[in-house]
Formats: sequence, structure tokens, C-alpha cells
Amino acid sequence: MQTRALAALLCAWLPYAHAGDVALQSRADAWWTGPMLAPSPAMLPQGHALIEPYLFDVITTGTIDPQGARHEAPRSQDIGSLTYMLYGLTERVTVGLIPRFFYEASAAAPDSSGVVPGDLTLQAGYGLTQYHEGSYLPALALVIDATVPTGRYQRLSRGSDGQGAGAYATGMSVYSQDYFWMPNGRILRTRLDLTYTRSSNVGLQDASVYGTPHGFRGSARPGDGGTVDAAGEYSLTRNWVLALDVVYQYNFNTRVRGTVDPSAQPYAADSGSSYYVGFAPTVEYNWSARGGVLVGVRVIGFGRNIATSVTPALAVNLVL
Repeated sequence: MQTRALAALLCAWLPYAHAGDVALQSRADAWWTGPMLAPSPAMLPQGHALIEPYLFDVITTGTIDPQGARHEAPRSQDIGSLTYMLYGLTERVTVGLIPRFFYEASAAAPDSSGVVPGDLTLQAGYGLTQYHEGSYLPALALVIDATVPTGRYQRLSRGSDGQGAGAYATGMSVYSQDYFWMPNGRILRTRLDLTYTRSSNVGLQDASVYGTPHGFRGSARPGDGGTVDAAGEYSLTRNWVLALDVVYQYNFNTRVRGTVDPSAQPYAADSGSSYYVGFAPTVEYNWSARGGVLVGVRVIGFGRNIATSVTPALAVNLVL
């Protein structure tokens, strides 16, 4: 499996020791917050809740065109927050929501008029399997996301106030998690998450997040998207963890069609397909098995038809 290939690769980076010469770390001695990007397939115990707020700053560093050429871009910062709020409905079912808020500051355009909401995601997960030592089957979960367009996306007087997509989006995901004991006895926890997202059509008026001008009347069809996220967490000590996400995302073409008043001139635009590869190294500190903090950075610097960015992030993970 891909998680085992990732474990073998990371194993080569760690100090070598014969397994028979060291004591194996117990899973109870390893505390985790989880990596920055890959969610866990583990369902919460019934009646328990998880609160995990993130604070991040998306700093645009340039663009890469469809042919792969790099270009400079005006510096912008999209300061945002998102919070996982999950609840264990049963031992196998976890439900919750993810609200988002943003403030954009740009050197080339007016800043946001204030802190504005983004789109809201509702989530339900079903645990298919649990991890058991000695088994080759990892923990697996099926997760459904339903994103509701609560953020502004059209009739914009300031482009920076547009922080929503305007579409109802449904994401189908399979999450997996496995544990490996490294030659030095420490635990490497790995995740492999696969997601496919499909969005509804969006009716549009005037200036919008899709680049339409004032006077526009028409619609947009956001392209589907697919994401693969492979992550590893190395338990350095009981409290300290080193983590890394490697994420690949592909988005299909977004199509915009309509007219522009007052002459009803036809308007057509296509974003083209795009993809990127990103990396997110992080450091976790856990003060208990139910609480910890994560500090890291996501770097997007490879792909086609994208904006490149550096995103420092801070998160607190609490299980109640």
C-alpha cells in the first residue's frame, strides 16, 4: 500500500538500529495532534467532541501559467481561520462542521472591508475499520463533506470581500491511517487521504470571485477536483512529533458564460485545468493524549495554472 511505501522511504532517513537492540515504543506513549492537512479516519468515541481551530496566512508569492512558466504577482495575504468542530454521534459515526473566516490584504487592490465569512462545510464520517496491531489492514473511514455557500461571491464592490465559491459542493473521501515501528523503536504514524469534490452551477451577477465584470448576468460551472494527501508523523518523544504532508490536487476547468449589460454583449471565460504539489512540514507539541498544538507551513511551488504561496499555520487540538 502507499502508506507502507511512505513508511519505507521515511525509514531510510532515520538513524538505523537493529530492532532486536531496542525497545519498541508503545502506542500509549505516543501523543499526536495530527499533521496539518490530512484528517484522521479515527471516529470519536460516542459523546466526545473535538475542537481544532486553525489560524493561517496564505502569502501569494507568484503564479505558474498553463505552460509551466513562472511569473511575479502582486503580494497578497489572505489571513484566515477554520475550526473543526466534531462530535462522536456513535462509536462509528462522527458528525460536525467547519466554519471559515478571512481577511485579505493586497498590494494591488483594496483590502477586505473587514473579517468576512467563507463557506461552511458540514461533515459526516463512518468508521469502516479500526487499527489493530499485527493486522495488515489500516484504519479506514468514509467521509462526506457538504459545503454550503455562506461566503460572499458576487455583487462585489471589493474583490477582496469575495471569500466564497457560491456553489453547493459535495466531497467524497476515503481516509486511512497506519502505524509502523521504525528500526530505532519509535513510531511512525501514516495517513493517506483521497478526496473527490463535485460542485453545483452558480448563478452570477456583477463582479464576482470568478472574475466577471460589473453588469454581468450569467452562471459559472466550477470544475470537479481531486486530492491525494500522504502524511507521516514521527514520534520523536511522547510530547514532540515531526510531521510532513505531501499533497497533490487537480482541478478541472471552470466555465463561465453570460452577457454584460447594457449591450448584452456575450461573455465567456474558461479557467483551464490546474494542478499543484504542496508540502507541509510541521512540529507538534502535545501536553496530553487529548491536547496539543501544531506549528507548520504549507508551501505550494510546483504545478500548472496556479498561484504559488507560502502559508504559515498554527492549530490547537482538543478532545473533550
